[in-house]
Amino acid sequence: MKISNHRSSKGGRRSAAVVALSAVLALTATACGDDGSGTAGDKGDEGSGKGKIVFWDNNGGVRTDIWKEIIADFEKANPDIDVQYVGIASTEYQSKVDTSIQGGGLPDVGGVGAAMIAAIAAQNALEPLDDRLAKSSLNGKLNEDMVKSLKSAGDDDKLYSIPTSANNGVLYYRTDLFKKAGLDAPTDWAKFYEAAEKLTNEDKNEFGYTIRGGAGSIAQALDAMYGQSGITSFWDSSGEKTTVNDPKNVEALEKYVALYKKTTPAADLNNDFTKMVAQWDSGTIGMLNHNLGSYQDHVKAYGTDKFRGIPQPIGPGGKRVQVSNPVDGLGMFKSSKNKEAAWKFIEFATSKAENSKFNESAGQVPANTDAAKDAWVSEAEPTKLAAEALSDGSTTIVQLPYYLPDWGTISKTDNEPGFQKVVNGSMSAKDFLDTMAEQLNTAQAEWNEQKG
Repeated sequence: MKISNHRSSKGGRRSAAVVALSAVLALTATACGDDGSGTAGDKGDEGSGKGKIVFWDNNGGVRTDIWKEIIADFEKANPDIDVQYVGIASTEYQSKVDTSIQGGGLPDVGGVGAAMIAAIAAQNALEPLDDRLAKSSLNGKLNEDMVKSLKSAGDDDKLYSIPTSANNGVLYYRTDLFKKAGLDAPTDWAKFYEAAEKLTNEDKNEFGYTIRGGAGSIAQALDAMYGQSGITSFWDSSGEKTTVNDPKNVEALEKYVALYKKTTPAADLNNDFTKMVAQWDSGTIGMLNHNLGSYQDHVKAYGTDKFRGIPQPIGPGGKRVQVSNPVDGLGMFKSSKNKEAAWKFIEFATSKAENSKFNESAGQVPANTDAAKDAWVSEAEPTKLAAEALSDGSTTIVQLPYYLPDWGTISKTDNEPGFQKVVNGSMSAKDFLDTMAEQLNTAQAEWNEQKG
C-alpha cells in the first residue's frame, strides 16, 4: 500500500503522518444543554471521578444499541458513575458541536473522528489526551497508526481523540444477481459499469447500482473519481493546488454521475447512507458503495450467501486508488467538569472486550490491538479482503486534508448541494469541481499562512 499526501507551509514543509494498513482500514439529537458542560475556553475541572457525565454519540440511531450496551457494562463496573447517552445523527453532529461550543452545553465525552478534529480543536474545545494515555493501561494497546492518524488530523501533534475504530471503502454486490446475469465480480471499473447496465431493468424496479446523492455524498464521489483517474495525491507537487479538478477527475465524475436514473433509482438524489443502505438491503439493486460499517446490516438482510463486500475496483495500470476513510474515536471536551470520570469511560470503551464488542457490531476494525486479534475480525470477509488489498502493494491511498479546519464545511455544507446539481444535470462536473478546488486552494493557503 502507498499513501500519498502533500502538506506544505511557507516556513517549511510539515511532514504528514504516515497512515499505514491498520489506520486506513485501518485505513462516517436531542440536546442536553442543561446537563452538559460549558463553552470553548472553559478549562473545566477534574471533578471527583464520580457522579454524572454526558456522552454524545456521533452516529446516533445507527450505533445507539451497542453504545447503550457498553454504557450498561461501564455503569455495572463503575456504579458510582452515571452516563447520560445522547444519540446525534452523523449528518447533524458537527453543527451541533459548533453551536454548543459557542452557546454552551457541550458534553463530557463525544465521538470525535479524524475528519472533525481540526475544526473542533481550532476552537479550543478539546482536551489533549497524550498525558492521560501515557499513564493509562491503554498505553501500548492501541494501534499506533490510528493514533498517528488522529494526531496528524489535529495538526499540532497533540492527541485529541482516542481511536475506537477504522474504516475502509467497500463495494458490496449481490452475488445471486450477478450469477443469474452471468456477470463477473466487479473487480475493476470496466466490470463495474458493465454490471450496472446489465442488472438494470427499470420496468421491474431492478437497478445495477445505487449512488449516494444526499448527505455524505462528497467522499464517495471523490473515491469514484480518484479510483478511475488513477491520480494518487490530493495536492500537486507544490502542495498548494488541489488535484480535485484535474481533467481526469472531471471526466471520471462525469461518467460516474451519468449512472443516475439510467442504472440507479431516482430516490438516490436525496439518499444519505442510512437510506441508501436500507434501499439496497430491501430491494433488487446490484451494487452499493459504502464502507465496512454497513456489513452487519447486509448480513441481517441477506445472510452471507447472497452478497460480498470487496475492495474498490482496480483502476488504470492494475492499481487500486482510493481516498482515505477517517479513523473514529472518543474525545474529551475541555469544558467537562468531571474529566476523571470522563477518562474512565473512554478507557473502558476502548478496552479489549468493549472495543471488540463495538467493532463487531459496527463491522469495523478495532483500535485496541488485543481486540483486533479476536476471531470475528478475520471471519468478516470484507475486512479480511480489505486487509489483503492494502498490504499486497495494489492500493494507493489518497489522504484527504482532514487537517484543514475548513475541510468539514467544504466537503459537506458548501458542496453537497452542488453535487446534487451535478447528479440531476443542472450543473456541470467541471464547474462543480472548479468551485470546490478554489475553496480548497484558499483553505490550504490560509493554513500555510497560519503555519508561518
